[in-house]
Amino acid sequence: MIHQDSSIKGIIKSLGLVFGDIGTSPIYTLTVIFLLTKPTPDNVLGVLSLIIWTLLLLVTVEYAWLAMSLGKKGEGGTIVLKELLVPLLKSGRKVSFVTLLAFIGVSLLIGDGVITPAISILSAVEGTLLIPGLKDMGQENVILISALIAVLLFLVQKKGTDRISIFFGPLMLVWFAALAVSGIYSLMHSPSIVKAVNPYYGLRFIYDNGITGFFVLSEVILCATGGEALYADMGHLGRKPILRAWYLVFCALVLSYLGQAAFVLHHPEAKNVLFEMIFTHANYIYVPFLILSVIATVIASQAMISGMFSIVYQGITTHIMPLFRVDYTSVEMRAQIYIAAVNWFLLVSVLFIMYEFRESSKLAAAYGLAVTGTMTLTGIMMTWIFHLRKKMMLASISLFVTVIDVIFLVSNAYKIPHGGYWSLIIAAVPFLMILVYTFGQRKLYRSLRPMKLETFVERYDLLYKNKSRIEGTALFFVRDTRRIPPFISNTMLLNNIIYEDNIMVSVIKRDDPFGVTGYFLEDIAPGLRHFEIQCGYMEIFSMESIFKEAGIDEKTIFYGIEDIIARNIIWKIFALIKKLTPSFVQFYKMPPHKLHGVVTRIEM
Repeated sequence: MIHQDSSIKGIIKSLGLVFGDIGTSPIYTLTVIFLLTKPTPDNVLGVLSLIIWTLLLLVTVEYAWLAMSLGKKGEGGTIVLKELLVPLLKSGRKVSFVTLLAFIGVSLLIGDGVITPAISILSAVEGTLLIPGLKDMGQENVILISALIAVLLFLVQKKGTDRISIFFGPLMLVWFAALAVSGIYSLMHSPSIVKAVNPYYGLRFIYDNGITGFFVLSEVILCATGGEALYADMGHLGRKPILRAWYLVFCALVLSYLGQAAFVLHHPEAKNVLFEMIFTHANYIYVPFLILSVIATVIASQAMISGMFSIVYQGITTHIMPLFRVDYTSVEMRAQIYIAAVNWFLLVSVLFIMYEFRESSKLAAAYGLAVTGTMTLTGIMMTWIFHLRKKMMLASISLFVTVIDVIFLVSNAYKIPHGGYWSLIIAAVPFLMILVYTFGQRKLYRSLRPMKLETFVERYDLLYKNKSRIEGTALFFVRDTRRIPPFISNTMLLNNIIYEDNIMVSVIKRDDPFGVTGYFLEDIAPGLRHFEIQCGYMEIFSMESIFKEAGIDEKTIFYGIEDIIARNIIWKIFALIKKLTPSFVQFYKMPPHKLHGVVTRIEM
């Protein structure tokens, strides 16, 4: 459930949970941009103007203003936009199209989740090369140290981070203060750079540099990576604390970029702008700043990993992803979750990306494509929602921002042959899994040939009256009581296994994110009851606790196991996914000694 923390506490908490990614962008953004274009005074002014206006339009306007006004019960994210848009549409094709957009959006976020830790940690560790005595350390050792930090970060996930997460906010507050102060100090050497707030200089840069200026936008977007977290994490902290924190973060980021740009004017030969700026102006605090930057990148990576767990859990509960095993890492906070399959997929991918690209400047070639794709999809769905709600002013502004998103996306297409394809390949893994799983589940349900409730009840009544019954209560999990799956009809009607009290349990996911209720509906037949659990799609709950509250003391729990025989390669993959992931009752951690799986063989 959302907690609107008191203003100062909520703001500091937001700094640690939401702004790590965008807050560490100053480490590499200007460095990467000036690999594409010469740091002449005009170019520096133009690039700085583009950065400031990118932060204003794509983060402040698109996410802080427009997207965050479209929360659902306080929750945000791509799936929430889909949930808001679908009821407004009349055509089935439009619903399918929006669903596909949501699938792509979720997949791109996961692809982005791999690159964020890799580029953040690498770029921070590369700062050690400026320390006297460590200049000859070599890039191989930088990669090794970065990989070690990544491994330790992912290993600690299973233990949970709730004990140390209270320090994330204060540490990020120190980080943003350091960015702001260092930026102001450097800015004092060239205060005229402030005129970059005029968008004229950014537009003139693109006009003067032609196609090169257009492709520079693909690196400018790096300043806004992580901006989508404002909306995606809205459900954890509430809208107000995140917005208030963003005003502070925005000021710190702009001051840092102004200071870095001022430094480049005097040191056009700089290869690692932020770290060289700190080393030049205050080398006595360089090592503490470097340590702080590594801590900030680890916190940014942690926020992204936690975000990936939330996205996948959202996918599980909305039935677009398999039932991966979910563990809870905090007794106090049920929202603190760990998904092993996601954790190890991310770790392997991060290590591969570090090894493949070797330097943060080269890794930037793969970064930005997924981000701009996500922003474009968000813009399209927002504009559509505002239009259907007859909010034409907001729809017009949203359309304008979406056009800018598309311009950035097209610019990032330049990165595809230069390593950007890895971003798409990584995103393709969850996307293809979602498609295979959703289509497979539909085909599986049709192949099961469920029995109509009326036919089942007619045969059940005869057996219940005439056959001996087993003492106690048995639970049977069903998706829809109007269609009885084969494992129930086989258990009761063919094998004559009928208990004195038989309860069909169905779990209904509501459109809103939170809240859980469990209650009995009207009895289906003598000795056959229907218990329904309604829950929000982000809700994490204990099914055993709900049964106890309802006075259900089950003796046995029956569930279906599908033995899938497939000849088609796609359905073979689907069958493998079903075998490797836990069943419904295992996912909800029902007591193992009460479980009885009933196998049904199905050809697909």
